[in-house]
Amino acid sequence: IIISELNYEKRRDFKSSELNGFKVKVGDICYIDFGRAYINEAGYQHFGIIVGYCNSKALIIPMSSNYSMYQQSFCAKTFPNGKRHLYRLPDLEALSRKSVLFLNDMKYINTARIIEVKGHLDPNSELFKDILYRAQTLI
Repeated sequence: IIISELNYEKRRDFKSSELNGFKVKVGDICYIDFGRAYINEAGYQHFGIIVGYCNSKALIIPMSSNYSMYQQSFCAKTFPNGKRHLYRLPDLEALSRKSVLFLNDMKYINTARIIEVKGHLDPNSELFKDILYRAQTLI
């Protein structure tokens, strides 16, 4: 809570991450401060992937390395009865642990919430296209 409050105090008047010294782009895997959250929402500091960008706001999908969530996530090959709102990511260079995307938490955020860009996933890759496809099937 304290870290989020400090981040908020520092960044609340920033229009974008550019005032923090960096520009983000679609496909970036970022460390983000989501701030306070209600039950079943991503909150405080988590990773996320940018899947869209419009007017200094990023459409992001939060992620977690929570092992229990990873185990419950849908995988066509290994766990077809898994929860479809959880997208099991393969091992990625930017992430040190197995991670899962919370597709049902996708939302636009002010890019000033982004603390750091940790890696990048090519938006033209099959993995990125599959993430978007799965997100769209939840609507």
